[in-house]
Amino acid sequence: KILITTTRRANPATFKFADELTDLFPEAEFHRREGSHIYKDVVSKAIEKEFTHMIVVNESRKVPDSLSLVKLPEGPTAVFKLTSIKLGKQIHNHGRSSAHTPELILNNFTTRLGHTVGRLFVSLFPHVPEFKGRQVVTFHNQRDFIFVRRHRYIFDDTGKKARLQEIGPQFTLKLHGLFLAVMDLKEAEVEWAWKPHAIDCKMFAL
Repeated sequence: KILITTTRRANPATFKFADELTDLFPEAEFHRREGSHIYKDVVSKAIEKEFTHMIVVNESRKVPDSLSLVKLPEGPTAVFKLTSIKLGKQIHNHGRSSAHTPELILNNFTTRLGHTVGRLFVSLFPHVPEFKGRQVVTFHNQRDFIFVRRHRYIFDDTGKKARLQEIGPQFTLKLHGLFLAVMDLKEAEVEWAWKPHAIDCKMFAL
């Protein structure tokens, strides 16, 4: 059960991306964040309503630029830089999604940190895919950039050959910090940080 929300006073581009995330993750709900709702209150409400995860899309200069993935109720919290966003309708000859639980592919999450992050991604999806939907979500890790894609595979008339049709959205993540908490990240124990002296604390001042 995933709560997807944004920073306060988010812009249309951020709302559109959050809406596509709601379609990407099964059991996800989008809740608009009003200007009066501070982060601690949102987390407390999500825990009270028994959400298992929370995804917060942050923005800068009216464009979504980072994403926080929170495992409720105790953490961890992973903060990612968000780039190369392309919504489904922006992808040429894109397919339409269905409500089926997708298959999941994780590539190159082989280090200790990779295992931790990979388990976070896996926990966002039901563990029993519905193969009838023929949908696949891929998280491909290459040089510390995580490329996220969603496709449908389509069989030809013989049933022996298949082609891929991208559904979207597509985007790229780069882990900037992994924290052993859900709130007060500036004071939380840091399990891992990318170039700690260069981290912009505004990214996780949620």
